[in-house]
Amino acid sequence: MSQNPDKPPSSKEKSSDLEDGREESSDTQDQSVRKKVRQSALGSHRDDTPKSSPPRPVSVEELMETAKGVTNMALAHEIVVNGDFQIKPAELPEHSLEKKVRDIVHKAFWDCLEAQLKEDPPTYDHAIKLLGEIKENLLSFLLPGHTRLRSQITEVLDLDLIKQEAENGALDIAKLVEFVIGMMGTLCAPARDEEIKKLKDINEIVPLFRAIFSVLDVMKMDMANFAVTSIRPKLMQQSAEYERKKFQEFLEKRPNSLDLVTRWLQEAADDLVKLRCKMLPPHCSSDGATGGASALCSTAVQNQAYLNLLKWDHVNRPFPETVLMDQTRFQEIQLELEQCLLTGTVLLVTFSAAGPALADMPGFAEKIKTIVKVLLTGIHLPSFNLKESLATTGEKVCAEVNTCLSQHGFTPLSAERETVLKGQIQAVANSDNTICKLIDSRIQKFLENYLASSHQKSLPAVPGGLGPIQKELEEIAIKYVRLVNYNKMVFSPYYDAVLGKILTKEEYQLAGKSEES
Repeated sequence: MSQNPDKPPSSKEKSSDLEDGREESSDTQDQSVRKKVRQSALGSHRDDTPKSSPPRPVSVEELMETAKGVTNMALAHEIVVNGDFQIKPAELPEHSLEKKVRDIVHKAFWDCLEAQLKEDPPTYDHAIKLLGEIKENLLSFLLPGHTRLRSQITEVLDLDLIKQEAENGALDIAKLVEFVIGMMGTLCAPARDEEIKKLKDINEIVPLFRAIFSVLDVMKMDMANFAVTSIRPKLMQQSAEYERKKFQEFLEKRPNSLDLVTRWLQEAADDLVKLRCKMLPPHCSSDGATGGASALCSTAVQNQAYLNLLKWDHVNRPFPETVLMDQTRFQEIQLELEQCLLTGTVLLVTFSAAGPALADMPGFAEKIKTIVKVLLTGIHLPSFNLKESLATTGEKVCAEVNTCLSQHGFTPLSAERETVLKGQIQAVANSDNTICKLIDSRIQKFLENYLASSHQKSLPAVPGGLGPIQKELEEIAIKYVRLVNYNKMVFSPYYDAVLGKILTKEEYQLAGKSEES
């Protein structure tokens, strides 16, 4: 499909069991991983992927077909898991040879059109070809039920009749262009109304043709993105089946291709067993412990496993095979949560230090979030110095707090309170910071609750203390749960098979311990 506004048209255009124990269960692991995440740059570490089978000779046809299949699967996967996916026009580099050649060819075309129309009598060969292209574009926007509009376009833009009128000197280009603009206004998205209106203010025919094709290109993008949104539910099911089929083919060739998945799910099951045992009262009998642990269900273990991916050491640990395609996405979410955690902690200590005066002050929280976001840019880079950035953040936050307090008639912070606030902000860098650990556990609880209720349309209530970062947290949660749900759709048969063995083993081991005691 065409994408450049100034180009001549082309004829080819396209689980509640864990309610309150989470805050203590994974502190040590969480804090140790936080530091490692910041040392890991975005990007997948593919060195840990399962090794391929020994190579065999393949034909060019096989190679091209495989490449096409992988490309299509990757595109379908991106459309399904990325709710913001959009088709965008390709833009050539500013000083590239391709752009220079394209611009020269386009200029030559439009110059030729202008020269023809200035002849006496005018020559309409190029103009008629453009009207033909416009006709094809307008017809491509129609749905099967648009019978009346189809008839209007076909009748008014009848190229044979237009040619006859041109030969007889009776062609009214202005009238045809007026019809085209009106039809574009009928078919375009409401967001394009202003662009259609601007077309009516162009009086010269060549600039008008160029502007029309520019708007038509945008309308094509709108139509393509509408189609993507429309086919996503159907594509999700088909893509899931295709990915599962391809993974099964790989699994048949490499039977050990679920080793990392098995280890990942086993760790999640162990985490839940430890958590539930910790939640039991000290006087509880061993039978009670056994009963609590044996109540593990496949869904709870899977959800715990997905939460563990948000604390993953991407540098030193290979990613489970079934989520390998989305490693970069999980890593990005992990880093977004890290920044959200730091922002929420800074806001909480700031509101605590400044008192209730700033709690409901319009725009104050957003200003602090902007300061934190700017100063924590690059947090994922190995060279990033968190302590220095937080020291600077403390200075900026104190200045903003005093400014807002003064503007609203309150007494600014004393030097002593400023020093305390700066110290509290800098202390966020410590892995054992109590406030940071509290905010982190509540974020994890929110995500856990969302996973457990992902079949519901509404988001779960945000835990206390997370109100200032609710918007950012909900955006991350929606993206995260969409990713998780699709992965479950594709690989749940494999997870169920692996967990069937893991949970049976857990029950057997716990029963043995109960008998011994």
